[in-house]
Amino acid sequence: MNIAFICTEKLPVPPVLGGAIQIYIDNILPIISKKYHITVYNALKGGLPAKEENGNVKYIRVKARTKSEYIKNIKEDIAKHNKYDLIHVFNRPKWIKQLTKVAPNTKFSLSLHNEMMIPKKISPPEAKECIDKVEFITTVSKFIGDEVIKMYPSAKGKVFPVYSAVNISKYHMINSDKAKRNKKELQKKYHLEGYKVIICVSRLSPKKGQQIVMEAMKSVMKSHPKTAVIFIGSKWYGNNEIDDFTKELHEKGKELPGPVVFTGFLTPAEIPKYYNMGDIFICASQWREPLARIHYEGMAAGLPIITTNRGGNAELFTQNVNGIVLDEYDNPNAMAKKINYLLDNPKKAMIMGQNARKDAEKYYTFDRVASELMKLFDRVKKK
Repeated sequence: MNIAFICTEKLPVPPVLGGAIQIYIDNILPIISKKYHITVYNALKGGLPAKEENGNVKYIRVKARTKSEYIKNIKEDIAKHNKYDLIHVFNRPKWIKQLTKVAPNTKFSLSLHNEMMIPKKISPPEAKECIDKVEFITTVSKFIGDEVIKMYPSAKGKVFPVYSAVNISKYHMINSDKAKRNKKELQKKYHLEGYKVIICVSRLSPKKGQQIVMEAMKSVMKSHPKTAVIFIGSKWYGNNEIDDFTKELHEKGKELPGPVVFTGFLTPAEIPKYYNMGDIFICASQWREPLARIHYEGMAAGLPIITTNRGGNAELFTQNVNGIVLDEYDNPNAMAKKINYLLDNPKKAMIMGQNARKDAEKYYTFDRVASELMKLFDRVKKK
């Protein structure tokens, strides 16, 4: 079976510049390519070659200065080599209609990683046409899937939540020898020896909620003076461009009584060991987060997790068992209270982190993701 993956236009595969969708694709390819021939269409960025082959996986990278340029280049290539049994489109439902015109006899499927079916992203007639055309729609959370069905009841029966995952082998459980070495190295690098460290990993953006964490840390640092906070990430993948929000965060950080660290952009290869520097992991999403993949990473590192009840984030957690879900997502005082609780109860925090790691090992592996996808691919093949 020949399958084409149409990646989004912003970042390349492998994920040398980061990106949740790119990480997802990169980790399932070694598994599913044992069974299928996969062609990955992705952006010509990150210093990667225009064409590349690795076993049953072929990468075709095209120019993507604009979204329209990107999909135009992909359509041209597919029109020349229309050899696919299935074209699996990532997070761009509008492209289904365009691609069917150059591959009218090919079957299509869709992978949704955001709320891409809402009217401001795609018109209702286009959305209905997309749903009618695709064989199935996978979603990264039940939240995303339920929203699609609520808007378009005809999607029922075609929507399948497939939770993402983490490469467990790249993350070292807190208190393991490797984790202790990573912690010692990084705390020395950032002059945080002897501090409890609150860690946040995400792009710097108001919707990611770093401003709430910063405000919460004012009272946390007063009640726990030997506490620091570290923000891992930049405004956008692959660079350290500074915008007004980033400047504002840096200025607010100077007002806190304890250490505040901004690492800037780190590659996906660098990030795993940074989790070992943390004692508590926070996802402070303020928007309707589909289900942030950073949760899987925090779980794999065995950290106690505080997340906000936004979008699909809460779907991974049982309250106070493998994490803490914050209903008052935009309340810094409520967040500070939960941080202080974990700092004051280290044994409970440790058990929470251990439970999270067990769940990551049991449920959130890319073997499971690939298995669920292959069942759907095989259903298409049998039709």
